[in-house]
Amino acid sequence: MFVDSHCHLSFPELAAEIDAVLERMRLAQVGEALNICVRMEEFAQVLELAHARPNVFATVGVHPDTRESIEPTVADLVRCARDAKILAIGETGLDYFRLQEPLQWQRERFRVHIRAARECGKPLVVHSRAAPDDTLQLLREEHAAEVGGVMHCFTESVDFARAALELGFYISFSGIVTFRNATELQKLVPHVPPDRLLIETDSPYLSPVPYRGKVNEPARVVEVARKLAELTGRSLEEIGRITTGNFRRLFRGNTVEPLPRDS
Repeated sequence: MFVDSHCHLSFPELAAEIDAVLERMRLAQVGEALNICVRMEEFAQVLELAHARPNVFATVGVHPDTRESIEPTVADLVRCARDAKILAIGETGLDYFRLQEPLQWQRERFRVHIRAARECGKPLVVHSRAAPDDTLQLLREEHAAEVGGVMHCFTESVDFARAALELGFYISFSGIVTFRNATELQKLVPHVPPDRLLIETDSPYLSPVPYRGKVNEPARVVEVARKLAELTGRSLEEIGRITTGNFRRLFRGNTVEPLPRDS
């Protein structure tokens, strides 16, 4: 069994045919998916889907490069996270790739999410793009190691990975790791301890090889696992077992029980 640790099932590309998406996910032996919230305006939809499907879970948060959105307080995030199907706070973090300074509002938003995660005792889903130093600095200043979390869609350096691991974070690889030009990222994979490894699609984006250019979906997380198996010398089944166990361990502090193996 596999788990998609980061997808956007509420985005129009997937929401329009959610039954078919989830059926293909089941046929691919992807047993669970974490549906990521990126705007407070979509939280109700994200949560509704999680309650409608026993194998879909959710998060609450605002993506770092979202300018026009309700700005949540710590209390807002904590209140939303009380629901048992909410497994984490995020997607949060820093993204300097598209936006230019001044970005103090983005850093403050990240601090709010970290404080909420610490208050409710749930892990963080962290997005970091073109902002490695500031991401690590804020995680340290706000004592994010108390809750840990995942560095999603990882594309940073070995040094960044090691620093994140020291803070108790997991490293999640997306379809990017299957791309022909992702040689540096592929070299990094063996440096991630097996007990800190996660897989994701970030669907509907970043379709892995051989689906590049098409709408991505949770069923295709198996291709990410296949590439990690190749890069680590493990079997596909072992990567599935490792990453599924890691997903459940990261979110062990929640009330959701693991699904039966044959679900």
